[in-house]
Amino acid sequence: MEYLVAIHHPDGYDGSLESEAMMQDIDALNAEMMAAGVWKFAGGLQPAGKAKSLRREGSGDVMTTDGPYLEAKEHVGGFWLLECADMDAALAWGRKAVVACRAPVEVREFLVMPD
Repeated sequence: MEYLVAIHHPDGYDGSLESEAMMQDIDALNAEMMAAGVWKFAGGLQPAGKAKSLRREGSGDVMTTDGPYLEAKEHVGGFWLLECADMDAALAWGRKAVVACRAPVEVREFLVMPD
């Protein structure tokens, strides 16, 4: 099963200010995930203020606006896509992500549609 492990940062978070120690902890976690064979993909995101949101209007036109879709105090700042046996295994990796990233983490299973 595939799981999203998403890191949440406070609004206005500047990832360029992350400490060298935190970057080393994240690199070590990535290496551990790869060695365990669960790591499929990971990535950091630009600040939410640089996002573009798209919405379909009643007319069928699509409107593009600057900024995140939702006004919130926290936004997804990065994520991992992991292949884990079950939610408990994904949560174990999520706990390690909380420590390495020094930030809250959300773990969600990908929706699998029936054939």
